[in-house]
Amino acid sequence: MGEGIQLAFEHFQAGDFQQAEDTCKDILKVQPDDADALHLLGIIYYQLNNYDVAIQYIRKALQFSPSDPDAYYDLGNALHEKGELDEAITYYQKALHFDPNFIEAYNNLGFALQDKGQLDEAITCYQKALQLNPNYTQAYNNLGYAFYLKQGQLDEAITCYQKALQLNPNYAEAYNNLGLALQEKGQLDEAITCYQKAIQHYPNFAEAHWNMALALLLSGNFKQGWEKFEWRWECISSKRTFSQLLWNGSNIAGGTILLHAEQGFGDTIQFIRYAPLVAQHGAKVIVECQEELTSLIKNVEGVQQVIAYGERLPDFDIHCPLLSLPLVFGTTLESIPSKIPYITVDSMLVQKWGEKVQHDNSKLRIGLAWDVAHREDKLHLRSCPLELFSPITQFDDITFYSLQKAAAAEQVKNPPKDMKLIDYTEEINDFSDTAAFIENLDLVISVDTAVVHLAGALGKSVWTLVPFVPDWRWMLKREDSPWYPTMRLFRQPSPGNWDAVIVRLLEELKHKF
Repeated sequence: MGEGIQLAFEHFQAGDFQQAEDTCKDILKVQPDDADALHLLGIIYYQLNNYDVAIQYIRKALQFSPSDPDAYYDLGNALHEKGELDEAITYYQKALHFDPNFIEAYNNLGFALQDKGQLDEAITCYQKALQLNPNYTQAYNNLGYAFYLKQGQLDEAITCYQKALQLNPNYAEAYNNLGLALQEKGQLDEAITCYQKAIQHYPNFAEAHWNMALALLLSGNFKQGWEKFEWRWECISSKRTFSQLLWNGSNIAGGTILLHAEQGFGDTIQFIRYAPLVAQHGAKVIVECQEELTSLIKNVEGVQQVIAYGERLPDFDIHCPLLSLPLVFGTTLESIPSKIPYITVDSMLVQKWGEKVQHDNSKLRIGLAWDVAHREDKLHLRSCPLELFSPITQFDDITFYSLQKAAAAEQVKNPPKDMKLIDYTEEINDFSDTAAFIENLDLVISVDTAVVHLAGALGKSVWTLVPFVPDWRWMLKREDSPWYPTMRLFRQPSPGNWDAVIVRLLEELKHKF
């Protein structure tokens, strides 16, 4: 390595990226084919999060040094950051071709494969990295997360995280991931302890704060849970920024407040219940929400105007995200606003949907949904196949109506044998249609989707099927919901055990006949 490039590396290692860049460019003026200078420039731009420029420089470096495993590895990293997984995988593999003992390349190749959902291949890569270096803490952490993402391998994940923490007791990310795995096993106290340790080692670890919030809410500790829940804004990209102040419960009489939805349809439906309480403070309430919900939300008490996402906002004085309202109101388990129904539907629309089922003389008309198309359901724990409901076809006097949307709706074409399943979902334009449809049914049975929130908000009878450790709002060890008085919860008795849930459904349906 020449003196020039050595000096550039020293500047880089000292954190003086500008001086390192200038030195590299001086080298290239004299020697345009200097692969080391080109490569280092790529690394500098990678550190500055300018991945496109980083990729250009490293590609050029490889033209002059086509067997450099480090350059292939760094190119793979830049492409990985851009989400170009297939190409990143190719370059990690090239790095390993030129250096079969490149431990970090195995680890990062595993990470890219994991991002593609190829968990078995990812696990093999992490294990290879650990064969080469049994003390590689990051590989243990990554291997643990790959096991975590594979249903039924939580114990293996926990073992990996514990090994990482034995090697590095200050490894905040491993504590956080261990907390997630313990929480999935229902060990909430131990999970919360892990999140606390992660935060102790890394006080601004937003994901650990948020995970702790979810665990606290799941356990029913609303006071601390709502406070921690505000950390979500450091973890998700949907944070809205306004010049107006965030409402904290201050006097807003005579002003205008914007309440804005922030997560899924179910969240909007669940928390719009706070709009009447906000209106009681004497302010004009404007709600910004998903377009599919606007026709429903406009009928909520206290709401004076509804704006769909993307539309121009009217003037307002102060704002609040919907899911921050429980914190503003100091909501406890005992003080959840549970006036039901708080969502109503136009009677003409109810009549229109009633005409579709008026000739159905079954004893029970049941709406059915079985799949959750949600990015947060990483483990796919909340969904089950339609075929799972085949045991309840033994009842001749039930007609099922599909409430399932998205890709899983295709299963309607091949329902369980003898199930009378009718599908009108093509005629559902928005949630007002869904609500009007539900108003004509006797019961809704669904996994944890927006449908259960809608049925609950309408005051309809709804049976919600939830995994062993559910989303925070369903808490643990109870068959009712303080959020929805007309809801019953059917819980898995053990992780993944939907069969037992169906057995319980069967028993309860027998009481209907």
